[in-house]
Amino acid sequence: MLHALDLARRIEAGELSAADVVDLCAKAIDAREEEVRAFAALDLPHAKVKAQDAGLASRPLRGLPVGVKDIFDTVDFPTEFGTPIYKGNQPRADAALVALIRRAGGIVLGKMVTTELAFLNPSRTHNPHDVSRSPGGSSAGSAASVAAGMLPITVGSQTGGSVIRPASYCGVAAFKPSYRLLPTAGIKPFAVYLDTAGLFAARVVDVAFAAAAITGRDLRVDQATSAPPRIALARTNVWDQATPAMQGALEAAAKAARTAGARVTEPAWAELLTAAFHAHAIVQDYEAYRTLAYEYDNHRAALSPILGTMLDKAAAVTADDYDAARRTTKRARQALAEFMGDFDVLLTPSAPSAAPGPDTTGPAIFNRLWTLMGTPCVNVAGIDDASGMPLGVQIVGRFGRDREALLAARFLEEAIAAAK
Repeated sequence: MLHALDLARRIEAGELSAADVVDLCAKAIDAREEEVRAFAALDLPHAKVKAQDAGLASRPLRGLPVGVKDIFDTVDFPTEFGTPIYKGNQPRADAALVALIRRAGGIVLGKMVTTELAFLNPSRTHNPHDVSRSPGGSSAGSAASVAAGMLPITVGSQTGGSVIRPASYCGVAAFKPSYRLLPTAGIKPFAVYLDTAGLFAARVVDVAFAAAAITGRDLRVDQATSAPPRIALARTNVWDQATPAMQGALEAAAKAARTAGARVTEPAWAELLTAAFHAHAIVQDYEAYRTLAYEYDNHRAALSPILGTMLDKAAAVTADDYDAARRTTKRARQALAEFMGDFDVLLTPSAPSAAPGPDTTGPAIFNRLWTLMGTPCVNVAGIDDASGMPLGVQIVGRFGRDREALLAARFLEEAIAAAK
């Protein structure tokens, strides 16, 4: 994989140029894209021209190539949202996050494959570790391209679990920040109370570097030192749906953290968090039926069966149901703050298993609660199952404590590596 932080440092030191990194990406794309199929649109010649700008080396992203999920508007690439309904759609402006990436000196190399309107219908992208398996969804192309070494940084989004779960399946780091830390203006919404932009990169230090460069916030963790974190092991209400391999991965991660000096304990699970877990679907479905009103009312026949049927059922979710779910959410956020009172972060699975077959994007059961809570989440790679497929675990932080979550994730990543 391409390590964003190392590449940026080499550009800063004059050992590499932005054009050199574009060439590295081009070489990997030539070798892997035909089988992985991560790109919805790609323009290498344009990227090579942009990389000649000497001023990029002094900007925070140092001219590194970035891939953007195809639900973010881009002025120089079509934005088709993974559906033929928007075939050839050409925005007249960049999404806010895309504009910030360019401002920070990133080169948008292309658009990454997403599932249809960022829902559950599997995309054409394959998992780089085993092309007979799913890369997850809906940020499929974003995760797979990093895992295949085709890009050092990519952008995705999560409404249920589509940042953390694809990262788990593809064995890369991913950062779903606190709700609205990254701007979502200019994306195709699915459920505005849930939609959260996120980032993918090879390692925790890389994704933290990218987040800091784009936002201007103090999020880098590559030179930071901190005390070993206090970690709460959170098996959650769906622990019995995790495979033995994933359960073993979580136990292995906890053991590695303890060995490295972290305090790991397991508090009793708060029942109100289980209620919030079920509230997520109500919030998502109610909002999706409204944000996708145009597509549903005018292009129902063009929607996939899985999305069309969901919207059919979502029509029955009432405003009272939605308001009650929002009230449950508010109470659960307070319960979570109390639950985490004696801990810095939670440790929980990123997905119930390794990547499944290609006919599904996989369940988001270990993600949806944290999306609803708006908390920062970081996928930590480094553990594989017996067949060599990645099994990600995630660090969940307190709302607004994104750097602390990234620090704990880096600690865990290094602890897992040291335990091998």
